[in-house]
Amino acid sequence: MAIALNATATGRGVDAAAAAARRVIAALVRAGDISGADMTAVADRLNAIADELEATAPALRERLVNMWRGDGTTRHDPVTGPENPLAPPLEYTGRPDGSIEAQVTLDLPYQGPPSCVHGGVSALLLDHTLGVANAWSGPSGMTAELTLRYHHPTPLFEPLTVTGRQVAVNGSKIRAVGSISAGDRTCVTAEGLFIAKHPPRPR
Repeated sequence: MAIALNATATGRGVDAAAAAARRVIAALVRAGDISGADMTAVADRLNAIADELEATAPALRERLVNMWRGDGTTRHDPVTGPENPLAPPLEYTGRPDGSIEAQVTLDLPYQGPPSCVHGGVSALLLDHTLGVANAWSGPSGMTAELTLRYHHPTPLFEPLTVTGRQVAVNGSKIRAVGSISAGDRTCVTAEGLFIAKHPPRPR
């Protein structure tokens, strides 16, 4: 197999801070403007944290180089990255047929229709999953085309299975398929065309 499927979450440092930020994001969306919390005080505390982080952050170029160090999986992407509070995050496992899958339960920050996952979030999850499936099986590259079919609403608050599998390689063109399902119900399917091309990493 070509790569590790996931960056390992350490449970400390920036990973722990990102996990705490995920809790804050979910709690804010859950609370809304009908919470009994003092949201002005909450905003003041959150802004103080942001001020501290901005004041101590490295230069953007330095951070970009740091993000792309090494040759394995990244830690910052918005789907699996343990140091990205936007990531659910997914954790993939490999299956005997060469495909990958992840289990995830999404909460209110990912809502589109009532109690359902936003279609753009489904696209994000599947685009990334197909890319990882390609790298897991062999040649990988950049997304050239992603076609999604929405079969059923994808529920929030329920375990979802996200899968990806490389199906063909023809020169620089790579094709992969994937799906999101809830129990035995297929919610979204995807077909992707990828081109075996990679932008240079910041150095």
